[in-house]
Amino acid sequence: MHFYRPKSGIIYVGLNPWRAVVKTLPGSRRRGNGNEQAPGSPLWMTTYGDMITQILIFFVLLFSLSSVDAKKFDMFMTSLQGSLGIIQGGQTLEKGEFIESGEVGQFLVSAEEQRQFQRLEQNVKDIVKQNNLNGVQVNLDERGLVIRFVEGVLFDSGKADIKEQAKAVLNKIVPVLKQSHRQIRVEGHTDNVPIHTQEFPSNWELSTARAVNVVRYFIDKHNFSPYSMSAAGYGEYRPIAPNDSDKHRALNRRVDIVILKSVSENEEPK
Repeated sequence: MHFYRPKSGIIYVGLNPWRAVVKTLPGSRRRGNGNEQAPGSPLWMTTYGDMITQILIFFVLLFSLSSVDAKKFDMFMTSLQGSLGIIQGGQTLEKGEFIESGEVGQFLVSAEEQRQFQRLEQNVKDIVKQNNLNGVQVNLDERGLVIRFVEGVLFDSGKADIKEQAKAVLNKIVPVLKQSHRQIRVEGHTDNVPIHTQEFPSNWELSTARAVNVVRYFIDKHNFSPYSMSAAGYGEYRPIAPNDSDKHRALNRRVDIVILKSVSENEEPK
């Protein structure tokens, strides 16, 4: 207990000399109602401060008596940083392109689709390797997964009827085509050597007839839905090599079976 009696006639009473009840001594000339507060914070702040200190000590004791899981603590801090918008330091962000929220969703879908097509590509490559299918090439492009057959694999020169031995080759890839659950386009291509027959007046008719016959084979023999299949003939106008030699012309005489990506269903081959 502390007492202090200044010349003003005020006595301070209390356990804390800085926070005390103020009383006016009898006979003093102090103005007011007789009970005044010393300058400083309100009186209730003393009790409040003591309570907060005790609560803090209590939780410190609890923490010291408990065992802390370091992994959970790191997870908690990561979650806290994310909720507070705290990011780690790094290089200055470069100028980029603003992306709409819908475009972000499309980007995520495209990324997942790309992974699916990579799995499809590997499945077909495994089939080609396991069955030693010569003349069959597999690759991904902007349209989707392209399964390419050179002319001699499926057709005789100048003909559009599928060879009997070629049907066994097509049968090998049927499971992958069906499991893709996607639109499939069969594309016929020729070289630039003109053809003039009663059946095929030009390379347009030959390339289209070959693509149609492959589509009809899948529909008639393997019960593909007609709504999931399409055929296209491009004649000599989509070459993959210059038509300047027999070897290059042989590359251009081909049939492509394309498992289409969602955004590529209306795209033409380049």
